[in-house]
Amino acid sequence: MTERELVISKEEIHSRVGQLGKIISKDYQGKKLVIVGVLNGAFVFLADLVRSISIPHQIDFVRVASYGESDKSSGVIRVSKDVELDMTDVDVLLVEDIVDTGTTLHWLQQHFLEKQAASVRVCAFIDKHERRVKKVSVDYKGFVVDIGFLVGYGLDYAEQYRHLQEVYSLQV
Repeated sequence: MTERELVISKEEIHSRVGQLGKIISKDYQGKKLVIVGVLNGAFVFLADLVRSISIPHQIDFVRVASYGESDKSSGVIRVSKDVELDMTDVDVLLVEDIVDTGTTLHWLQQHFLEKQAASVRVCAFIDKHERRVKKVSVDYKGFVVDIGFLVGYGLDYAEQYRHLQEVYSLQV
């Protein structure tokens, strides 16, 4: 059995997601907002977040990967599902489960700017700087966690542990 230690409780998650929803609603009031969830990891966070956003918005998804079944980024971005909505002149809010190395996020920001989005901002459940290699900005941060391999609340290790309601540090 793999050892894990609690990092963020479900009560802390619920409270912070509600706060983020209010801030995002205020910041995007009167704008054409498209929220793009980065699959697979962000789907749990995205579902809770969009229910806490009180302004009209559209939702789409992109699926990219740089980890595969490893705990280290390969540095190569693979796109297996792109967005279907037109991104021209809309305000895009990318919703990520975790920003770690920054490689995927950096690529995604450029990808949506090339699609002529009016703006591209980022909401990440976890902002983690331990292995950051690309300079990226996270506009809306759920939590800042400095170290550890995290699982739960959508975060996975080899496609396992996403179902956990809390976030744990996993010894791999």
